[in-house]
Amino acid sequence: MRREIRKYLFDIKTSIDSINEYLGKKRNFFEYQNNKLLRRGVEREIEIIGEAMNRALKLDPDLDIKNARQIVDTRNWVIHGYDKVDDVVIWVIVSKHLPALKTEVEKHLNKD
Repeated sequence: MRREIRKYLFDIKTSIDSINEYLGKKRNFFEYQNNKLLRRGVEREIEIIGEAMNRALKLDPDLDIKNARQIVDTRNWVIHGYDKVDDVVIWVIVSKHLPALKTEVEKHLNKD
């Protein structure tokens, strides 16, 4: 795997770890929803994840990451549709999709 792709995958892993750190072990949706700083922090990390995925895909369009295109689309939605970001959708992404993405990314990083 190219060094640049590894760097982007590492950035994705780092952002997922940061989101998990921000939310802590308690993970309370209503706390998330009522804390603007927390929401903005999570949204920023999702932007980073999407941009890193976009850059990785430009280098390797066949990169084996499930839903890679949707990850980039989510980044675009958060950035360009900032006024339409839905806390419930972000919460589902964080709760259900990011753990699977982290596993996939770690598998790629642990190859080689």
